Amino acid sequence: MRLFIADCGVICPLGSGPAEVAASLVAGRRGFVRSARLVPGRTVSVGAVEADLPAAPPEAARWDCRNNRLMLGALHQIAPAIAAAASRHGAHRVAVVLGTSTAGITEGEAAVAAYRRDGVWPEGFDYRQQETGNLAVFAAAALGLTGPAYTVANACASSAKVFASARRLIRAGIVDAAVVGGADTLCGITLNGFASLEALSPGLCNPLSRNRDGITIGEGAAAFLLTRDEAPVALLGVGETSDAHHITAPDPDGRGARDAMAQALADGGLRARDIGYINLHGTGTPLNDAMEARAVAALFPADTPVSSSKAMTGHMLGATGGVEAALLWLALSGACPVLPPHLWDGEADLALPPLAVVAQGTPAGTRAMLSNSFGFGGSNASLILGCG
Repeated sequence: MRLFIADCGVICPLGSGPAEVAASLVAGRRGFVRSARLVPGRTVSVGAVEADLPAAPPEAARWDCRNNRLMLGALHQIAPAIAAAASRHGAHRVAVVLGTSTAGITEGEAAVAAYRRDGVWPEGFDYRQQETGNLAVFAAAALGLTGPAYTVANACASSAKVFASARRLIRAGIVDAAVVGGADTLCGITLNGFASLEALSPGLCNPLSRNRDGITIGEGAAAFLLTRDEAPVALLGVGETSDAHHITAPDPDGRGARDAMAQALADGGLRARDIGYINLHGTGTPLNDAMEARAVAALFPADTPVSSSKAMTGHMLGATGGVEAALLWLALSGACPVLPPHLWDGEADLALPPLAVVAQGTPAGTRAMLSNSFGFGGSNASLILGCG
């Protein structure tokens, strides 16, 4: 059973809504700012969302936090499509499956700081804001949906894996449609964690370059309506693996990544040469880029266009898979005329297999496209989208 993506909402450092994000892709704009508040003693670049975000409605106020507001902003962009699905199938027949890794930790950090300063917890702080599972519960309450609602938290693969989870619900006949996507927000615990691993770039991430020196963190959200009803963009294939090579480091040979991509191809009945573009996980860390380049080169023709959009948005952690799927949706739906460009210093790492990186302004085309999301602990997901 082929499923379709009826609509897409996106908020990220490149803008709010498909039109703004598409314009940034055409312009090759980077969405970074410098921040001195997240890592003590350091000023770092981050991919920040500067759009105004909607407040939580009264029925979901207990979970109000920036992460959930970011998700709500993306959901508002596809609200008519969600409402139509609920009207057609019933609110109990529409699932909500979303991914995140930070939840409301930003509010938790601020609350702990206030408690240490004042000796009391700040008014309005609710511990449930920090619970990882609250994203889907919040969204379902805000949307008035009563079908299954749960959150996937598989580190940086979270909002890619939601497509597979939601597809299983629809294929099993439990629901008729699903709201999928995810959100993640800038917070100190994330930035300091990567800094402690010496994985945080002192400048901007530089994927595939011989000069790459680490990750740049961002924030964002994406929302989709997954349905049986035909639409211009289809979910063609999904691949999921868990190689468990190491708690943070990827398998140097990229076996799990390669297997995820191969599974997605097999799931969609596609050959490697059918793929017209690959959105790399491409974090700009030495180990990740090396293993992914090997995995891609082992499967795909050398002239397959590839890029890492993290050089424009930063790595949005649990939201990355969803936002990068949105970039594919923009290209395939005709909302964006170009592929996401690969922004880097142009100095290739000769120790890696050569890949055909996308230049700014490269036409999008209509061939099937693949997006990779690889998380800590070897949690891997590959999605293939194509024209319906």
